[in-house]
Amino acid sequence: MTNTDTTGTLPFAAEEPARMEWAKHAPEVYKAMVRLDVAARQGLDPRLAELVKIRASQLNHCAFCLDMHSKDALAAGESVERIVQLTAWEESRHFYTEKEIAAIELTEAVTVLTEGFVPDEVYERAAKHFDEAELSQLIAAIAVINAWNRFGVTCRMTPGHYQPVQHH
Repeated sequence: MTNTDTTGTLPFAAEEPARMEWAKHAPEVYKAMVRLDVAARQGLDPRLAELVKIRASQLNHCAFCLDMHSKDALAAGESVERIVQLTAWEESRHFYTEKEIAAIELTEAVTVLTEGFVPDEVYERAAKHFDEAELSQLIAAIAVINAWNRFGVTCRMTPGHYQPVQHH
């Protein structure tokens, strides 16, 4: 069966298979990553956590994680508009709270370390909006999504099949 556009007339490009099912071949690593992911999310607002995951995944070009976390964000009550605007958040600041902006800025700085260290002003802005425990969790969540992105991009995990979890 060929996938087609919404009019049913134009065929989509063929779906590329994943390079490898890394979780199948490294199950203990996968289980440890899942536990780390759960631990990193503790105490963070689910919608904020999903925005962070989406922004890091945009920067890392991880289609699988973009699919997953956009769907999870919607399931957590996030709006389509804020998800779409996230890629251009600097021009769309009015869609986000100052706390969310601080988290997004920190996400970018931690994700793109090749451009230099996390700037003091970015860290200090985040520290104004998050207490030390919550900031520690945020940094952990950013580090974990970056690790997931590296698995997803390297193994070319196929997006489009993920079904979202229901947030409580």
